Amino acid sequence: MSKIIAVEHLSLDGVMQAPGRADEDSRDGFAHGGWAHRHDDPVQAEVMGRHMAANRGALLLGRRTYQDFAGYWPRQVGDPMAEALDKTEKIVASRTGSGPLAWQNSTWLGGDAATAVPGIQRRQPDRNLVVLGSGDLLRSLMRHDLVDEYLLLTHPLVLGTGRRLFDGVGPVGLRSVDTVVTGTGVVITTYRRA
Repeated sequence: MSKIIAVEHLSLDGVMQAPGRADEDSRDGFAHGGWAHRHDDPVQAEVMGRHMAANRGALLLGRRTYQDFAGYWPRQVGDPMAEALDKTEKIVASRTGSGPLAWQNSTWLGGDAATAVPGIQRRQPDRNLVVLGSGDLLRSLMRHDLVDEYLLLTHPLVLGTGRRLFDGVGPVGLRSVDTVVTGTGVVITTYRRA
């Protein structure tokens, strides 16, 4: 059966909110958006490229993350990441979403994500589902013990506030299977369920 793989940027104190841009997600008054880019380097790009190549499949995104990505990536002409994301199937989980999705290769996931995702895994046993961002969706999947692997990019900073990856999730036993430290101090660790 396919795996569900979560790929997340985190601060040392577990914050996952708005790593990409200042205006990405200001919910709850979060004022530290864009915190991850100061740690970009070639090692991180190489590890992420390898990970993307090895985990061909579909992206499983929450509605907010999808809307944010759809408003940004299709406009990045000539960017290899944008081209890869355009070609990738995007499955959008939402309790309220309906109607057409503008970004190519995008479809709505019908019903409750925790109930619907195992059906996708059974129908497409050779294609992993990769979750990027999508905190609410990811926590729902974690509460139902559906996440098989975590690729966590832990950045060397403490934010003090913000939405955290494991908030509201019960105990999760994990084992580390790979770790790379970038030149900027980001610790990239792959964890699998213990």
